[in-house]
Amino acid sequence: MPVTASGKGPAGRAATLADVARAAGVSLATASKALNGRPDVGQATRLRVTQVAADLAFAPNELARSLSSGRTGSVGLLTDDLEGRFALPVMIGAEDALGEAETVALLANSRGRQDLEQRHLTVLLGRRIDGLLLVGKGPEQREPLTLPAGIAAVYAYAPSSDPGDLSVVCDHHGSGVLATEHLISLGRRRIAHLGGPLEDHAIGRLAARARARGTVDALQAHGLPVVAGAPLHGDWLEQWGWEATDRLLDSEEVDGLVCGNDQIARGAIDLLLHRGLRVPEDVAVIGFDNAPQMSSLGRLPQSTIDMDLYNVGRTAARALLNPADWTRGRHALPGHLVVRASTAS
Repeated sequence: MPVTASGKGPAGRAATLADVARAAGVSLATASKALNGRPDVGQATRLRVTQVAADLAFAPNELARSLSSGRTGSVGLLTDDLEGRFALPVMIGAEDALGEAETVALLANSRGRQDLEQRHLTVLLGRRIDGLLLVGKGPEQREPLTLPAGIAAVYAYAPSSDPGDLSVVCDHHGSGVLATEHLISLGRRRIAHLGGPLEDHAIGRLAARARARGTVDALQAHGLPVVAGAPLHGDWLEQWGWEATDRLLDSEEVDGLVCGNDQIARGAIDLLLHRGLRVPEDVAVIGFDNAPQMSSLGRLPQSTIDMDLYNVGRTAARALLNPADWTRGRHALPGHLVVRASTAS
């Protein structure tokens, strides 16, 4: 009985694999192999079958496909922060990559509670997920989860403390080098670093340390001193940027500031302008994170390093979908330079 061009079989039912095979003039097994990308089907046959399937609007039975492959087409996306500015773009990137692979993300938020994380994990495993993507709210490493055999896991933004796990993170050190090299390329030779907190309990201390180290390494590579003798560290706040810059100008000559984040950079810029200095003519300033409300919407748009968190999420999801293509350990992805008025004359 013929299949209609509208994608319906006899009596108006939805087209089946048998309908596709019949219309393409191949066996049921060959049609199945062609639509599932099996290599033992000729190219001409594959093209004919896929074209017929498209013409008939054939929709494969996902339940049958999952049962035959042992996969459900779903992964767990477990985070401890649904509201934070850093975790959210990571998750958006991950969801986009999973969607492109026709994989559903089952989202769960532990809100930083280990007991809740364990409960979510139990539920996700009960849904027979194919893998698990863990997104942290800060860059500090975390203890790995204990997972059953056969469940792949990738840690995004916050790496696992186990070097045998696969983690995708930001390259904070390389970004510190990039920011400093930008100021050096502008002819700045008296550069200071105003960084975030280093205390053990502080969120972002790993980023603060690595970004500062990047500044020091870049300056040393060019034979330049670190103004004030070493990076200065305080809070991730505008107030710290203001106070640190104020103290720095009282004792040091400076023509460039690498600030640990965009908040610190805004405070530094406000203080420089308050004291009658021109930005960037007298002092060029660059921050990190490319936070729109800080870096691009102020009275003086700020140059910054965008840590490309969206790509961290996309890359982590792709690694989860294709773990055989990745080595274990941490994969640090570079940020990119965004030049605005605070360094561009």
